[in-house]
Amino acid sequence: MSAAEFEVRSEKSGGHWVAWIVRTPDGKPDQSVRIVGRTREEAEARARDWAEGRVP
Repeated sequence: MSAAEFEVRSEKSGGHWVAWIVRTPDGKPDQSVRIVGRTREEAEARARDWAEGRVP
């Protein structure tokens, strides 16, 4: 999936960040998947990797 087909959203949750991919106007996580990272940048990068199929 190309970056033009999705949006990455994130929020702080306790001592870490969570990010998710949105492909619909309702803002819900695609396939209910939320990705955890130590920083916002890490969580968003991992979510983009997941959306683009780069995660095993």
